[in-house]
Amino acid sequence: MPFVRTTESFRAGARTMPREYYASPEVFAREQDAIFARSWICVGRERDFTEPGAFQLVDLAGESLIVVRDREGEIRAHYNVCRHRGTRLCTESSGTLSETIQCPYHAWTYRLDGRLIGAPHMTGTPGFSLADYPLHSAAVGRWEGFVFVTLAEHPPPIDQAFAPLHGRFSRFNLPALLPVRRIEYPVAANWKLILQNYSECLHCPTIHPELTTRLPYTSGANDLTEGPFLGGYMEIRAPHQSATMSGRACAIPLGDLPDEDLARAYYYTLFPSMMLSLHPDYAVYYTVAPVSEKASVVTCVWMVHPDAPSKPGYNIADAEEFWDRTNRQDWHICEQSQLGVSSRVYAPGPYSPRESVPAAWDREYLRQMAER
Repeated sequence: MPFVRTTESFRAGARTMPREYYASPEVFAREQDAIFARSWICVGRERDFTEPGAFQLVDLAGESLIVVRDREGEIRAHYNVCRHRGTRLCTESSGTLSETIQCPYHAWTYRLDGRLIGAPHMTGTPGFSLADYPLHSAAVGRWEGFVFVTLAEHPPPIDQAFAPLHGRFSRFNLPALLPVRRIEYPVAANWKLILQNYSECLHCPTIHPELTTRLPYTSGANDLTEGPFLGGYMEIRAPHQSATMSGRACAIPLGDLPDEDLARAYYYTLFPSMMLSLHPDYAVYYTVAPVSEKASVVTCVWMVHPDAPSKPGYNIADAEEFWDRTNRQDWHICEQSQLGVSSRVYAPGPYSPRESVPAAWDREYLRQMAER
């Protein structure tokens, strides 16, 4: 795949976005409809729904969804709204349902696929039919072992939406990877600041001393430089083998990787709210959930080859500690950025050539906001 150096994809005159995009409740509300209600949003891994009835509640664009594997093995996303009088059906954040979903108010009962199968005392209601009242559902898509949902009524097929990524990560064995660690971070910053921060390493020498010694911030190149998917690789500086506290590999390789990938780490943003980090021996994915114009929740999951935990030398804690420390450094500086861009004196500043990817991320964001 062709990689380009940062300066080759930089557009002269690129500037950061105005204050209101980070501090305005009105802009935040518009984003929920224009972006989060219409995009494919990652809600976890297929492995999170291992058996029929396994479910998670997902909050998306002001809606609550029950994401559940039904008895036939399909993953569904139902609005958490009873068709009788609108009551919330589930209150637990995750768990395993029986063969049905029952409303706690008047006991309307649904199959896991959403069909209504029980409605007490409705038999005498003229014109009433169980078939007319299934749960409202959202579209579900799968990509590389991840589960995505969208509230859009007529979304593009996920294979079409993710066409630029087709086959790009196949060597990393993503569908088979095993999640082994998960941390949620509340961050007092706008969701966009988190994605923008992830998209450049100009800040690494001042914010991330451990990261810089293992992955020089001027190394590597980008292969996706425009559109909803952005990123590229950084080089792992010898004698380090990976991005860990010790610098040693913490697990066996993710797949049958070529020699060049054994000395690289790949970092991508998947618009609007997912970040994917691929190292020779482990992967990390992040999802960013907007809470308000000034607050977000970041979920971080570490994944390894399914055979890795049983192999000699396995030490995922080495990678977890490295990124937990790095993440907290990032979240802190994002919170400081939030405080600064909220000031009445803040005005857009110029991006440097080493910030071409966050500038491209801004262009995609503004394009999607303008199209809705």
